[in-house]
Amino acid sequence: MADQLATEIIEKIKAHAETDKEVTIDSDLGALEIHSLELTEIVFDLEVAYGIEIEMNTSEAWSNLKNVGDLIEATRALIAAKD
Repeated sequence: MADQLATEIIEKIKAHAETDKEVTIDSDLGALEIHSLELTEIVFDLEVAYGIEIEMNTSEAWSNLKNVGDLIEATRALIAAKD
C-alpha cells in the first residue's frame, strides 16, 4: 500500500508519462516509456513540490533507477536529508 508521498509521486509520473499502463510502486520506468525528457520534468516537479534540490550528478544517477519505488525512495531520502 502506498503512503502519501508515494501516491503524490505516482500522480506526477502519470502526468508526464504518456502511457495507458497502470503506474504502481513496482512499475518499471522503462516499461512506462519514461525517457530523459519526461524524467527531467518529473525531477523538476519533485524539486518544486518538496523543496529539494537534485544535483545534476544525482539526476544522472536517477537515470539508472529501475522502478517507481526506487524513485520514491530516492525522493524520500532527499526530503529527509533537508530536515
